[in-house]
Amino acid sequence: MIIHYEVDQKLQILKKKLGGGDFGALEEIRQTVLQLRAPSQLVQELKTKMLTSGMPWPGDEGEQRWEQAWTAIKKVWASKWNERAYFSTRKVKLDHDYLCMAVLVQEVINADYAFVIHTTNPSSGDTSEIYAEVVKGLGETLVGAYPGRALSFVCKKNNLNSPQVLGYPSKPIGLFIRRSIIFRSDSNGEDLEGYAGAGLYDSVPMDEEEKVVVDYSSDPLINDGKFQQAILSSIAGAGNAIEELYGSPQDIEGVIRDGKVYVVQTRPQM
Repeated sequence: MIIHYEVDQKLQILKKKLGGGDFGALEEIRQTVLQLRAPSQLVQELKTKMLTSGMPWPGDEGEQRWEQAWTAIKKVWASKWNERAYFSTRKVKLDHDYLCMAVLVQEVINADYAFVIHTTNPSSGDTSEIYAEVVKGLGETLVGAYPGRALSFVCKKNNLNSPQVLGYPSKPIGLFIRRSIIFRSDSNGEDLEGYAGAGLYDSVPMDEEEKVVVDYSSDPLINDGKFQQAILSSIAGAGNAIEELYGSPQDIEGVIRDGKVYVVQTRPQM
């Protein structure tokens, strides 16, 4: 397509400006990526994969809804050139062109709780102990720059039914969303030696999350001992099972909805 050729030519010019020290080119590159149009073959392949996976196809809700999804995909690609990510590669003397960006397409579950698990306790290095954190709502308040503490706990792998709470939550905001789709960044920077690429790139939901003021004091995760034990044990059990599956310590993200555990992603714990 002619527009793709024009976009490619413009990107090459901007990358030369960037290589010459003009860091203002980063914003121009991101805006140029957003000019890409979706090839029909890509659209059809994506539609087939999403429908066979049981996910809603945005195009069924109209052309505007598909364009909203396509813009979100492009924003993920464009985030390869965000300032924090770019200067991180320069700091470790890594050629930015070595970084490749894939986009994971996932259905957003309107979570009751979100969690992060480290199957080796990162504070003590104890390989026999799982460490995890839990918040109400979606996990962005857990992994993003939101104030306050999450509920934290540890659990011995040989006694998964006895989690021990270390700290109680103080986060004032929870994020909630309708049934939707999120396009998540998945760069090889998360696997390159000497470069901690996790969290540097954008994941873009199709719909805006709703910010809700939460009251943990009235939540069963805090005031119902049996409920708390069941939820925390199920999180620890999921972490232990995933570590056994992959054969190495894991860094895991997931959510709880109606008492069920959904794993969003796992990667080797660094």
